[in-house]
Amino acid sequence: MTGDPRPHFAPGTTGDNRGDFTAHRVPPETAKGILRPREQLRTFTHSRLSAGPAVNRYVEWYWAVRWDRRGLPTYRSEILSYPAVNLTFEREPDHTGGFITGVTTTKYIRELHGEGETFGVKFRAGGFGAFTGLDVGAIRDTAVELTEVLPEAVGLTEQVLAAATLEERRAIVESFLADVAQHRAISDDTAYRLVLDIVTAMEHDPDLTRVDQVTDRFDIPVRSLQRLFRRYVGAGPKWVLRRYRLQDGAHLLAEGRTTDLADLAVELGYFDQAHFSREFASEIGMPPLEYARSALASEG
Repeated sequence: MTGDPRPHFAPGTTGDNRGDFTAHRVPPETAKGILRPREQLRTFTHSRLSAGPAVNRYVEWYWAVRWDRRGLPTYRSEILSYPAVNLTFEREPDHTGGFITGVTTTKYIRELHGEGETFGVKFRAGGFGAFTGLDVGAIRDTAVELTEVLPEAVGLTEQVLAAATLEERRAIVESFLADVAQHRAISDDTAYRLVLDIVTAMEHDPDLTRVDQVTDRFDIPVRSLQRLFRRYVGAGPKWVLRRYRLQDGAHLLAEGRTTDLADLAVELGYFDQAHFSREFASEIGMPPLEYARSALASEG
């Protein structure tokens, strides 16, 4: 596989309130991972649709963004993305195409200009690896052309982007993925089901803050867990835990729900406030309270 062919839009970002996408507006409460979410949700349109029964074993949701920056300065969108692979169909002033984006382990930055749109497919953590049989770690922090990974997808990008509504785009993609699954005779994968269970616990149980807690709960050796995560998720279990907890922390700060960093650090499983603040600043680009002030100031 080649490296990232060009700048691409990050998973889970936002767009403005126009066109057929407005009925699917995502409220700030569900916009975890988007940094300074109120600013972005005010500036762009961000839409989301659930996955249908034909593909929801592997796909978690569909997302879409539209923006119109014509005559306006370039906008810098920043995302602390999920530990998941995304399939995107993109139309921008300087390129159009379909792409597979691996797990992004650093803050994702995308500079938007002109008028453009993206329709995205967010696979479940581990889902893309189970669906394709690929070692997802091989595409971490990069993007590749869609047909390089799924040769059956020739012509799919044009078909998706020609559709007028999100529902039509979802139907086209779901039909394609279902056909691929049937043609490749993709069967049940017990290792993937285990990965799903572990990742779900990591995301939703705030008491899980260390890898040893995960190995104890699921009775799995740490090396086996690491191999599973590289193959299916594309990043190690420690990183996945930290990413979910940092998303939680950034979300709480952006919503103005806490200013007590000592309590927040403990809640997120950090050794102390200093450790949390250093890691937050390293990943987000500014200290926690500065980020909170910036996010809340952007409401005006």
